[in-house]
Amino acid sequence: MSTSATFPTTVAPESASSFAHEHFGQADLGHKKRNGCLVRVAEKICRHPGGSLPNKLGNPTNYKAMDELMNRPEVTHASVLASPLRRTQERIQAAQGVVLLLHDTTELDYSGLSIPELGPIGNSHGRGYLCHNTLAVDPERREVLGLASQILHARVPVPAGEGVKAKRERPSRESRLWTRAVQAIGPVPAGVVCVDVADRGADIFEFLAAEQQLGRKALVRASQDRLIFPGHGDGGEKTRLFAYLRSLPAWGKRSKTIFDRAQEVERRANLAVAAAAVTLPPPHIQKGEYEKKPLRLWAVRIWEPQPPSRQKPLEWILLCYEPVTTLEAAWQASSWYECRYMVEELHKAQKTGCEIERLQFETQQALQPMIALLSVVAVMLLNLRQACRQPDAETRPATDVVDQQYEEILRAWRWQKPHAPMSVKEFYMALGRLGGHMNRKSDGNPGWLVLWRGWTKLQSMLDGAEAERRRRKLCRVT
Repeated sequence: MSTSATFPTTVAPESASSFAHEHFGQADLGHKKRNGCLVRVAEKICRHPGGSLPNKLGNPTNYKAMDELMNRPEVTHASVLASPLRRTQERIQAAQGVVLLLHDTTELDYSGLSIPELGPIGNSHGRGYLCHNTLAVDPERREVLGLASQILHARVPVPAGEGVKAKRERPSRESRLWTRAVQAIGPVPAGVVCVDVADRGADIFEFLAAEQQLGRKALVRASQDRLIFPGHGDGGEKTRLFAYLRSLPAWGKRSKTIFDRAQEVERRANLAVAAAAVTLPPPHIQKGEYEKKPLRLWAVRIWEPQPPSRQKPLEWILLCYEPVTTLEAAWQASSWYECRYMVEELHKAQKTGCEIERLQFETQQALQPMIALLSVVAVMLLNLRQACRQPDAETRPATDVVDQQYEEILRAWRWQKPHAPMSVKEFYMALGRLGGHMNRKSDGNPGWLVLWRGWTKLQSMLDGAEAERRRRKLCRVT
């Protein structure tokens, strides 16, 4: 692999072999043969991430080796993730400046499997896991450092007539996931600023209180129009959070590129921003475990005063512990929250790219470690997608983020004549074209499905090139 020394903290989508060794080479599954088998399985899946496991692994011998490995008691969700998580921690420690820890939960649907440990999902008619992912991201370059935490949670049906106290003390309570994820990551390394960024699901007094108790920095989108006290004083008249923020005049305006979730595209938006100190009194009914003390935070409102025609206006109301007393600090909070969509992109990579919900294991023992493995593989193309969105994408060599063989083969396919080495942007668009994207301006950027199709085809082309090289070598020998 060709790696630029300019970007030492980048988790690049390397060749399948180097990616597998980089992420799983330090795994400890109790025996060196099992460790080696994990690396080989990861390498095969990186080469062919789409489809069912038989499609990913290529032949019955590889599938049997994988099945035996996943059913070993030493091979667990935790043991498979240990090496990639340690690698992410090392990259966080080596980072300079701010690292965002993006938290979010997605449902993994395994309704067709007869595994008793699965819990209800959706409208409770399906079965599966809540998968709570934490992604470490460099906000300056919008690049992924790696998966920092993953929790698989099986919902437990709430007992009929469960009281507030019993619910608060129940270990399986779903709202504990946010705090559990932060605790699983551990202390912030010295010299690094880590910010826990979460969507409205984390707007829980218990989580905000835990962040304060642990001395962490939180940035959470508000979902509850709480009663608050303006300012950080000890009293005053209560008011509603949303109405209070909406009554503030704009501190400034700026045109920014944002990710529009409704349209699933990036677009330019003319935004305004304002902020204020607020105090959150503890809820009258204590539903979580925390000290009943008020929380002194800062609230930031980012909104679109004049949205485009037929567009729903954007509005974010964010809560954070970092003081927001200047216009620059307010825009910084906005910029950090704009990165949050990247963890949702990881979920798409898990489901659309790796088809993580197509697993057909019969036991939780085998299912959970494979979820861990596929989740790490999903990071691979996520960073290529992010690299394409950087300002230097049209000038940065593609070989900074992919193996040179990949670039050479895709370049030969794309132009079929001598052509200069591709940039990251050219590689990304050619990969999309290989997967079926037309590359027209009106089509937007390639989506996950065509990217993964292109990646799988490119791997097959690389396999074909290697087979032809071996054939020619044999012909010379004979």
